[in-house]
Amino acid sequence: MADPRASGPTEATAPPGPVTGPAPGSRFARVLIVTGAAILAVIAVAALCAPLLSSWGETEIDPAATLTAPGGGHLLGTDGNGMDIWSRVLYAARLDLGIAVAAVALAVTVGTLLGLVAGYRGGWIDDVLMRVVDIFQAFPTFILALAVAALLGNGTVNLIITIAAVNAPAYARLVRAEVRTLRELPFVDAAVTSGASTAGILWRHLLPNSLTPVRVIAPLNCGWAMLTLAGLSFLGLGVSIPAAEWGAMISLGAADVVGGRWWTSVPPGLALLVCVLGFSLLGEGLQERADAKRR
Repeated sequence: MADPRASGPTEATAPPGPVTGPAPGSRFARVLIVTGAAILAVIAVAALCAPLLSSWGETEIDPAATLTAPGGGHLLGTDGNGMDIWSRVLYAARLDLGIAVAAVALAVTVGTLLGLVAGYRGGWIDDVLMRVVDIFQAFPTFILALAVAALLGNGTVNLIITIAAVNAPAYARLVRAEVRTLRELPFVDAAVTSGASTAGILWRHLLPNSLTPVRVIAPLNCGWAMLTLAGLSFLGLGVSIPAAEWGAMISLGAADVVGGRWWTSVPPGLALLVCVLGFSLLGEGLQERADAKRR
């Protein structure tokens, strides 16, 4: 009788083969990123092609069509001033996307610079900068935005500064934490030993390695920046009418909803929702991909 120990490994005892293909978390992250990017791409293209997609201008008035229901010559109807809702929703995308992206870019730039300096230098510089950050972060974000907007006033540039001011402290603290960890690593000691300047160490070594969490959070903050802009405009501290902006359009048409004229505020509200959803999906996808790489 043959010795069973002499036989080769059976299917039950054979070692499992190597796992191939992307991890489930990586596939899910890709779906989120592609979906979010596709939503934002469609909105951006529609905003850029607004003159081609609508025969009405941003503030052009049709005196014969006031509060007209959707249909006919006005795809989404008109508001109380006789302006075409579809056209204004498209043009508003330009302003909302532009302000949100510019404000987050400014917040990332200022916050990253403060975090780099504070995290690398330490000492009293770190203490002073972080106490200033603590003061900003002690206030609820939207309340602080209201205060800064009331101080600076309306205007596109002032709104960008306002939204950047309330978001920059978060980036400063995030980058500072990354730099405080990185500065203890051997490659930084090697750069110091080789005679590299402080600016060179910050720019060539610490900055590229400290931006990973910033790239993940920035898309999410673009969505929050759009909500902040819409909230300020809704309260009269943001973009002024007749300029097309989703929050201002919702505010202008809020009273019409009670009378059954939903088309003056629902379309801009839906546009804002879809755009924020796109940024959220993109940010969540980047976060999921970063977590999958760490695992």
